[in-house]
Amino acid sequence: MRGNVVELAVAVVVGTAFSKIVDAVVKGFINPMVGAIGTKNLEDYRSCLRGPCEVDPATGEIVSGVPISWGTVLSASLTFLITAAVVYFLMILPMNKYKERQAARNPIVETETGPTEVELLTEIRDALVTQRTGAHDAAVTLGAQRAGVDGGPDSDGAAPDGGVSTRK
Repeated sequence: MRGNVVELAVAVVVGTAFSKIVDAVVKGFINPMVGAIGTKNLEDYRSCLRGPCEVDPATGEIVSGVPISWGTVLSASLTFLITAAVVYFLMILPMNKYKERQAARNPIVETETGPTEVELLTEIRDALVTQRTGAHDAAVTLGAQRAGVDGGPDSDGAAPDGGVSTRK
């Protein structure tokens, strides 16, 4: 259990550091490339949802209207996709191949396991039914013996339990 916790902690730290690297690549490389292809940097792309959006020329801030900064969302989406692709191709895929090779080298010999839970419950049910049926049959036989019907005293006068019957 401790090994798993340590591995998780290392993964979080490495993931955080790697996320910063990918964020820097997207902001420093991909966004300016989009700016070279388009008219401005990727994070500067905005649309106005309501009314005319007026921009303060000194600060570049929108002073009126409701802007949607879809360039920032696109930039964050690119950061996520690049991070996910790198984690998958550099960490998860090699680890899965390594585990497959280990499993091929050391095949797990399947040992015979005991009965399943359902089989055990079925056996218990059958034993209870047999026990109940056997007890019921014994009660019927005992009642018949007392009534003098089938299973009564033998012709020699002996009772079924080996004693002597007093009946004639």
